[in-house]
Amino acid sequence: MTFPPRIPTSPVAHPEATIRGDGYRITVLADGLVRLERAEDGVFEDRASAFALHRDLPVPDFRVTRSGTWSGTWAATGSADGVEVVTDRLRLRYDGGPFSASGLSVEVLGAHSAYHGVWRYGQRGPGVPATAVALEPDAVGNGPGNLGGTARTLDEADGPVPLGPGVVSRDGWAVIDDSAGLVLDDDGWVAPRDGSRQDLYVFAYGHDYRAALRALYALSGPQPVLPRYALGTWWSRFHRYSADSYAELVRRFRREGVPLSVAVLDMDWHVTDVDPRHGSGWTGYSWNRDLFPDPAAFLRSLHDDGLRVTLNVHPADGVRAFEDAYPAMAAALGRDPESGEPIAFDVTDRDFLRAYAEVLHRGLERDGVDFWWVDWQQGGVSRVPGVDPLWMLNHVHYLDNAGDASRAAAGRATRALTFSRYAGPGSHRYPVGFSGDSVISWESLDFQPYFTATASNIGYGWWSHDVGGHMHGTKDDELATRWVQLGVFSPILRLHSAGNPFTRKEPWTFGPEARDAQVAALRLRHRLLPYLHTMNVRAAREGVPLVQPLYHEWPEAPEAYAARNQYLFGSELVVAPITAPAEGAAGVAAVRAWLPEGMWVDLLAGLVYDGGRETWLHRDLSSIPVLARSGAVVPLDGATVPGNGVTHPEHVEVLVVVGADGALDLVEDAEGLPLGADVGAWATADGSPSPAEARTPLTFDQASGRAVVGPVEGDRCVVPARRRWTLTFPALAADGDEPVVTVDGARADALVERDDRGLHVTVEAVAPASRLLVDLGPDPRLADNDVDARVFAALDRARVPYDDKERTHRVLTADRTLAVRVSHLHALGLPRALESALTEILLARVPGQHVTGGDVLTGLSEAVRPA
Repeated sequence: MTFPPRIPTSPVAHPEATIRGDGYRITVLADGLVRLERAEDGVFEDRASAFALHRDLPVPDFRVTRSGTWSGTWAATGSADGVEVVTDRLRLRYDGGPFSASGLSVEVLGAHSAYHGVWRYGQRGPGVPATAVALEPDAVGNGPGNLGGTARTLDEADGPVPLGPGVVSRDGWAVIDDSAGLVLDDDGWVAPRDGSRQDLYVFAYGHDYRAALRALYALSGPQPVLPRYALGTWWSRFHRYSADSYAELVRRFRREGVPLSVAVLDMDWHVTDVDPRHGSGWTGYSWNRDLFPDPAAFLRSLHDDGLRVTLNVHPADGVRAFEDAYPAMAAALGRDPESGEPIAFDVTDRDFLRAYAEVLHRGLERDGVDFWWVDWQQGGVSRVPGVDPLWMLNHVHYLDNAGDASRAAAGRATRALTFSRYAGPGSHRYPVGFSGDSVISWESLDFQPYFTATASNIGYGWWSHDVGGHMHGTKDDELATRWVQLGVFSPILRLHSAGNPFTRKEPWTFGPEARDAQVAALRLRHRLLPYLHTMNVRAAREGVPLVQPLYHEWPEAPEAYAARNQYLFGSELVVAPITAPAEGAAGVAAVRAWLPEGMWVDLLAGLVYDGGRETWLHRDLSSIPVLARSGAVVPLDGATVPGNGVTHPEHVEVLVVVGADGALDLVEDAEGLPLGADVGAWATADGSPSPAEARTPLTFDQASGRAVVGPVEGDRCVVPARRRWTLTFPALAADGDEPVVTVDGARADALVERDDRGLHVTVEAVAPASRLLVDLGPDPRLADNDVDARVFAALDRARVPYDDKERTHRVLTADRTLAVRVSHLHALGLPRALESALTEILLARVPGQHVTGGDVLTGLSEAVRPA
């Protein structure tokens, strides 16, 4: 294999996109993106950088006003040449001299312009602070309006940490300073820059945040499609497992009906008890044969259980003489194996990195290791200033994994994956991110939804957190459960904890209520796999991360910025995780949420809401708010208790929320075939995947009330030859006749059931080439909430005197107007949290009345807050 592995680049911009002058170069990369370079010697950088791979982008329309002549590029005639560049989105003014606040500015233009929408070099914008935490300081002018990006790690974090800048800002502009970024030579090797030549990228997209992200991905490369198995549940624990104890753990998860997709082995898989003359046992590459006497058989057993496997590596101490691979490493590097001299870890040595990948790791991969957990904690310093070991490890491990033919030969071919910490802008190309060892606390939990969603502002869409927290803290069943529920609606769900024997994350180690809630949540994660993989493909091809802040969709709504922990989860769902404990009297926890205009259904709680308002949502330990707007279409695995692995389900359930048109194409490919299946038809010669793909259109037409599945488009061989389909219509009103079901135009037998989740229509044995249609009748509607039953349940759960419960129930079910009942409720003197929970039920939806932001009922629902 070519080493170092190559990543595709097209770094030289089209000449017609560049404007040159004495000591500067301006490149118009897109209508809202310009590159600004300053080099006193007139030497500019045309190699790809760790951040910018593709500058040869379509040349946008722009006009230039300046002195000089045009001959393919602008040729300057003076050291102080002024220049103005105008596109549909921006106006750049530059005086031709050293970059300064007075001499260099970019103004945002057009429909998405913003107040304070002028960037001046080195001058922080005057906008209102928009981030929930501080930004890391920079010298190029990103200020309080910048909406933030992400951070290298959450190691030891107990709440917020400072973030680097993103490419979106309420001021309308953002800047990435690439002056000191690594560059890639033509042969794939790297070279540092000292920052003496300025190299800036200014994103001027106003509040069109998604356009800014598309420009980022065009420049820096897209997020890749993750292997399907990465979207299931990962089990990880810093624990001294043996082959037998790990096998028993997997069996226990199976008995409990909790599916897994990835088995993670922390550092104790390798020899850790070493002779002190070799240093510590933190770094290691040799199986501990006392614990794993037959590693290949152990890994094969995990594969047989449907799991993929990753091993932890701490590579900082290099390769010592006790390692199994030491003789081969020494020989590969021209060293004397008999010397016993340690082989130092050195990412700046090309020969070492080649041997690191091809000698040290390849044999372990042939035994069955699918990808590596690179646990680099030693900072950003290497033997060559400017070369960050973490970035080098991420780059090499990911690309090496992509080219590893041994997995294809063993029937484990899949898309590439690595697992490591964030190493700066451009790191989205090397998923998945390991956020590090956070503290077990409510403060840590409360920061993670915001941290995860905000990372999308720098294109980093695939964070994996230690679900439940890593270390310290106190055992808290409620906290652990809320973290698992957040994990279900996170990019990656990985349970993990420190080596303390009491910080366990197995659901059965918690009390009955928490255990049941966690098991239900972990089953739901695997049921979401059809939706998750569809969004996985969308993220790569359309530049839309799975998890996004609400302001990506609603950039002009102030409420979208205030709802810091609420986020979009794919195209169909909005999630408001609960990150604070329950109030004792009410027995429920609360989260303040914003419901945009429209009708919304909580898919887990079943409540229907009028949108256009902020409100408090209350939930017991069994669920968190997962909201779908009218027209949402969400495919699920139809099995209530899925098995291990991530194969395409034989039974698919599709949730369809009526009230508006909806459509989604379910995407499936060869990665959903059983592990060990013949992959020769879709794996390329070098083992890199090019899977066949099938798309199943799922559509709903509100006017006719018709939901349609199929026919499958693309390669139908990758989906089951016959499939059971269940179409579920949550909170559907029980109006009209039974639905009419046809397959390819002929009436079909169907099982029609109704329960508290909605209406379910199930049809057996539908072929991929067929068209399934469920006709509900014209203009179906969402049902009114059963207010009386929900009020009774809320009062029954509450820890208040029985007499207070009875009186409150009588008031809230009286034949009085809603306004009178709400007013009376507020005068009863109930605990604030209970009063708030009851108000939510009363005002979730008002029959016959659309609640808007200016409605008095909205004011009531917002006025009542939990304690």
